[in-house]
Amino acid sequence: MSWKIRRILVAIGDPRHVPPGQLRKAAQLAAASGAQIELFHALHPGVAGVVAEMRARMTRLASRKLLRGLDVRSCLAIDSPPHEAIVRRAGLIRADLVIAATSAHRPGARLLLRNTDWELIRHTPCPVLFVKQGGGYRRPAIVAAVDPMHARAKPARLDARLLASASQLALWLQGSAHAFHAYLPLVAALPGAMGQPVALALPPEAEGIRRSIERLVEGSGLPRARRHLEMGDVPSRLGAVVQRTRARVVVMGAVSRSALRRLFIGSTAEHLLDRLPCDILVVKPRAQETSRAGN
Repeated sequence: MSWKIRRILVAIGDPRHVPPGQLRKAAQLAAASGAQIELFHALHPGVAGVVAEMRARMTRLASRKLLRGLDVRSCLAIDSPPHEAIVRRAGLIRADLVIAATSAHRPGARLLLRNTDWELIRHTPCPVLFVKQGGGYRRPAIVAAVDPMHARAKPARLDARLLASASQLALWLQGSAHAFHAYLPLVAALPGAMGQPVALALPPEAEGIRRSIERLVEGSGLPRARRHLEMGDVPSRLGAVVQRTRARVVVMGAVSRSALRRLFIGSTAEHLLDRLPCDILVVKPRAQETSRAGN
């Protein structure tokens, strides 16, 4: 299972203030994959008087030095709300990746993703890379957060897509791919002083979980040192692995099939996206896989 990128849609929030990391990383991925880049900005109909100015800014962005030598074009659309405009444009050009910038959180503070970010997660059919860090990638560690024990809650092939996406990113960026899974059985946890779950001892089912992870990564070529099976809650243990590996990207899945299923987006994914300091690549199951899983 390989991930091919032919077209990258870079969602520009404000053409006057574009995070340098967003363009630099788009350029790196395009150069490595041979993809075409489209810089896209949706202008609200109420400010149509600045169309000429914004179009000129978008043209200048496309001619930036760090994008030279690449197939780059720009598009300005009068459309709103922003997330719907981005999703429509991604579908129109058949984008294989959307790159959006979001604000990195301050230590001790909560990152509040904008409504646009959440809606992109829910509605964009292709993977979305949320860029938090500036600069470019330098042989980065890429961590795929997999969950083979929850196969009934999501399409079974999604974990394989996460691993394939992480491996392909690592190949393009000359980095290293890792697999991560955390578990916390109720019988092996007690509330700590601050209310957080505290693991007691390695439960007997840990070996079964380990075998599930091994089956998942079999054939991926990941050495054991890059297979991280952790006991504890997902946000804190994933944060620890990100820090330990100095990961620059975490690849995670998102499933949203109904109003009730949106709780998944608003709980686990919210904690991860809010707390992790690195970039996040969100991968959703293919439409046909989602349909089968919902049966």
